[in-house]
Amino acid sequence: MNLGSLESAIMDVLWGCKQPLLVRQVQDMLNQDAERSLAYTTVQTVAERLVRKGLLERAPVRNAFRYTASRSRDEHVAGLMLAALAGSPDRAPVLSRFAEGVDPDDALRLLHELARRAGERAQTPGTGGTPSTLP
Repeated sequence: MNLGSLESAIMDVLWGCKQPLLVRQVQDMLNQDAERSLAYTTVQTVAERLVRKGLLERAPVRNAFRYTASRSRDEHVAGLMLAALAGSPDRAPVLSRFAEGVDPDDALRLLHELARRAGERAQTPGTGGTPSTLP
């Protein structure tokens, strides 16, 4: 799901905070370094759009709402990557191109995580401990 620039900015603010924020607090944080100040209603409208998209959750507080990200930035980015992969009828070429473009340090991290996951799968009862063959 592609986000507009203001949607991304709001998500960045909320991902960077440990507690839910009121629209006014989000607006203040966005306006700190902005050339043009954003109106309260603009931030509120975009926050509500993010709620409808499932990216934010809101909780009522008196006559306002506190907003928080429905999942972490890491979970969001991983979901985008998996959705993009799922959109391909043949995943092998997509994975190959991805592997070619990944920074070598990131490739090592990915290899480590895949090896850890494969090791867990091999030790899980009922999997037979036999690795599957790749196409």
